[in-house]
Amino acid sequence: MVVNKPRIVIIGAGMAGLTAANKLYKYSCSKEAFELCVIEGGNRIGGRINTSEFGGDRIEMGATWIHGIGGSPVHKIAQEINSLESDKPWECMDGFLDDPITIAENGYVLNPSLVHPISNLFKNLMDFAQGKRKSTLVGIGNGGDGIGNMSVGSFLRNGLEDYWETESRKERDDVNGNRNWNRKLLEEAIFAMHENTQRTYTAANDLLNLDYNAESEYVMCPGEEITIAKGYSSIIQSLASVLPSGVIQLGTRPVKLHFLDGTTLSADHVIVTVSLGVLKAGIRDSNDLGMLKFNPPLPDYKIEAISRLGYGVVNKLFLQLSPDYTDFDQFPFLQFLFHQSDSEVKDPRIPWWIRRTAFVSPIYKKSRVLLSWFAGEEALELETLPNEVILDQVSTALSTFLPNSLDSHEQCNGNGIKNSSKLKLVKVLKSQWGHDPLFMGSYSYVAVGSSCSDMDTLAEPLPKAGLQLQSQSKSHQLQILFAGEATHRTHYSTTHGAYFSGIREANRLLEHYHCMD
Repeated sequence: MVVNKPRIVIIGAGMAGLTAANKLYKYSCSKEAFELCVIEGGNRIGGRINTSEFGGDRIEMGATWIHGIGGSPVHKIAQEINSLESDKPWECMDGFLDDPITIAENGYVLNPSLVHPISNLFKNLMDFAQGKRKSTLVGIGNGGDGIGNMSVGSFLRNGLEDYWETESRKERDDVNGNRNWNRKLLEEAIFAMHENTQRTYTAANDLLNLDYNAESEYVMCPGEEITIAKGYSSIIQSLASVLPSGVIQLGTRPVKLHFLDGTTLSADHVIVTVSLGVLKAGIRDSNDLGMLKFNPPLPDYKIEAISRLGYGVVNKLFLQLSPDYTDFDQFPFLQFLFHQSDSEVKDPRIPWWIRRTAFVSPIYKKSRVLLSWFAGEEALELETLPNEVILDQVSTALSTFLPNSLDSHEQCNGNGIKNSSKLKLVKVLKSQWGHDPLFMGSYSYVAVGSSCSDMDTLAEPLPKAGLQLQSQSKSHQLQILFAGEATHRTHYSTTHGAYFSGIREANRLLEHYHCMD
């Protein structure tokens, strides 16, 4: 008598999908318990992990860092497959670059003594919001009460205002004779620089959209943050390597219960690992079919959770210095301070989308490849611009920060910036996660009005446990399961969160069929 094995279809060959497939196949390989299929809409595996090369260096178009090596499954795999060492230079191989030069619009280089107090204030406020310290060292929120549904953005700005009040900071005369800046304007610009960096960490277009209460639930893995020498894609290749040929089907895009090429595939269980952006597109009431539709529709409670959660765009911009440009033996790590958008003295040569980035730096100390990060509206704008426009606008903007007059600066404690000509950039490469229909953004966050409980709701399988009848066969239960970084309550937005979610759903099915050891 032939017994039909349960068929499990996994939608998406990113970290979550391949982790689930890896776990299920390793069990099924010895027990012949399941028929397994991984459906991927794109022409490659990896999802939001995509290692590439640019200017002779190994770079990451998507996920870049192992966020804490302590207890990280990604770090463990990287160790096991010897991916942490390489003879080829790679992005951030030096870790986080030290000794940034903070330079304000119009070419004013700041003494670190001006920068450090505001940088420390910002760090203290974020540490307090994330539950890492009990006091902000300024008046706001020291008791931890009365914050209510505050956003991270409003909390931070209240902290800055409280700092000014505590320090009796008022608008002052020009700083060292600079007519375009006073101390308070500089401090506000330093604070805004850190806010822009925080936006790239969270994918929130505006920190006013980022829920304050959820910050303390987010969990960081302990230990240092590192990049992967042989590339993040080596982790993906390792997970996929155990799967036999034919299990992963590329270029197959599901719509409802069918595929765009007209074929159909029945399954006992489907693990959906698409991004939150794709799920959001799928529930919108419009003529746009989206990449994934559910028929019958998802229950209201799950649709509401998907709608409330935040999901944003973060893009990376890589720039290659011309070989003829020799003004720097080593290009500096530059932190940018911009005038406010309504300022009359802002430089018209700097476009709005550049004004919301925080820095540009080489991807490692001696590299001639520069990197800058963009989030939200400017990240989407970046995607629409032709490469030649980006090269021209970035070259012009950077050159305004490096004028001829900056031959030496006491403010920099000897870190002089010299520039005799317009910065020469010859090549550009950008990520485009926002307009890619397979992702429609970068990663999730807890928006104001949502909570981490919405991520738990998103992770719940269908049909809901309480609605499953005892008379149902096992193959009629757990019909649709959900995995991906946006389904993990404490590790959302990370690759290890996606990994943990893939293991969670694989284990759910193994337990369902009493396959756990």
